[in-house]
Amino acid sequence: MTLGAVTMTGMSQTPRSPYETIGGLTYLGRCIDKIRLKQAGQLHPDFHELMGKGYDARIMGYLELDYGKFAEFVRTGATDGQCWDYCVRHGRKMNDLLVLIWNDSATELLEKFKAASGLAGRDDLLTLFEYWEVDEGRKP
Repeated sequence: MTLGAVTMTGMSQTPRSPYETIGGLTYLGRCIDKIRLKQAGQLHPDFHELMGKGYDARIMGYLELDYGKFAEFVRTGATDGQCWDYCVRHGRKMNDLLVLIWNDSATELLEKFKAASGLAGRDDLLTLFEYWEVDEGRKP
């Protein structure tokens, strides 16, 4: 299992790229990483405030899962595959169309995030995923 990139704060880490998929869904692995990294005391502090909110809440709502219960399961040491099995057993019954709809979702938060990070002029950042890739140092 690979967790996020090591940041300039030494042991603090960012979660994996939101583009990586689990069960075909983007972002789910990032949500899982944040739970794991926080439990290990390694999650970069910038992520603490929005745990279970923002995109975490959005994917849990889409999957029809309770974030607290899902996080509790992740903290048992579950693998990515076991986390996906949990989603399938306890949440929305997914199919190819629902995966496609999730992966193509847009967000109104992008421009706000870009402005707050000094990236408002970056017209090449069209999705939150692209923004996070730049903001977290994986791409220039």
